[in-house]
Amino acid sequence: MRRVARGDRRAFDELYRRTAPWLTVRLRRRCADQDVVAEVLQDTYLAVWRSAASQASASAGGSAVGWLWTIAAHRLVDAFRRRARQERIPAVRTFETVAPAAEEQALAGRIDGELERALLTLSPELRQVLRAMVLDGLTARETALLLGMPEGTVKTRARRARIALREALS
Repeated sequence: MRRVARGDRRAFDELYRRTAPWLTVRLRRRCADQDVVAEVLQDTYLAVWRSAASQASASAGGSAVGWLWTIAAHRLVDAFRRRARQERIPAVRTFETVAPAAEEQALAGRIDGELERALLTLSPELRQVLRAMVLDGLTARETALLLGMPEGTVKTRARRARIALREALS
């Protein structure tokens, strides 16, 4: 990392050669779209090239691979968010006897400011899980890996968030 931080192109090429296959496999486990994986990989290594100096000075002996994965995970979430904004979400049909889930109402676009206020009542931990699972479309397992917490914790927080939203919106 110190050599990459000094602008050594060969060191960067070596870092890429050693870590790109591993990083690609990890990204493919979280995203089936190969174009998104390629984009995230490119964005990750561009960020590494641009900020290697700060990483090299900040972590004497720290894990470059851990730092690399952190960048890639954040770039993947960003890509999911971009995709969600670009896609039009169809209206959700509901039946009068069945109350729609809060996230279904949000995705159908039927509540705006009310949802925003309800989301602000949630703790940051609950909002983080709900954002990853509902807006980014990640599974509980993917969310757990992305946020670095047990899958059971993710499921519990998602359930608590949904209950709190339902109460806040009723």
